[in-house]
Amino acid sequence: MMCLIALIGFVSIYIAGCSNQEQSIEVQKRIGIENIYEEFKMITNNQQVQNVWEIINNGDWETAKVQMALPPDYRFAFHFHNEEKAVLFELWISPNKDMVEIIKAGNKYVQLDRNKSAELFEALTGEKLADQE
Repeated sequence: MMCLIALIGFVSIYIAGCSNQEQSIEVQKRIGIENIYEEFKMITNNQQVQNVWEIINNGDWETAKVQMALPPDYRFAFHFHNEEKAVLFELWISPNKDMVEIIKAGNKYVQLDRNKSAELFEALTGEKLADQE
């Protein structure tokens, strides 16, 4: 009986470990003012992916149709092992360079506070939000 419990525990840990390795975030950055993007960064570190996911999920999301003056500054997509489709987000940097606004699936919107904006931006890009041009 103890061997069976140990085997189930080992298999569960192994499956969890393997599944965590199959998650990533693909980050794209807008070039100029056009709707043209280039690959910017691929995040494959499990802890970083989870941190970004938690920041995103803890935001106060609203269902709203939002019209922005410019295309998003960044686009990023979560790729999870058990999902065929990626979860896509668009990110705009505020004019004061202190907050970010995010749209998910065209009709979900959130503006993060200064601290969460800075934390998310640095996790996604490796750069400081305040240092953006």
